[in-house]
Amino acid sequence: MLDTLKQDWLGNVRGDLLAGLVVALALIPEAIAFSIIAGVDPKVGLYASFCIAVVIAFTGGRPGMISAAT
Repeated sequence: MLDTLKQDWLGNVRGDLLAGLVVALALIPEAIAFSIIAGVDPKVGLYASFCIAVVIAFTGGRPGMISAAT
């Protein structure tokens, strides 16, 4: 079981980091746009997006799933 867990978490670190960077870069303008539409400071949208991304990274999700505002 430990080997399987290690393979899942550390099997493709480079690919996972690159995918995370791409998703983060796509999320920044989306978070800013939705916060402007909601009438709040864009920093609020960025902080909220970061917090939900951290929570989702540790609590759930599936491979290939992107959790964002849309």
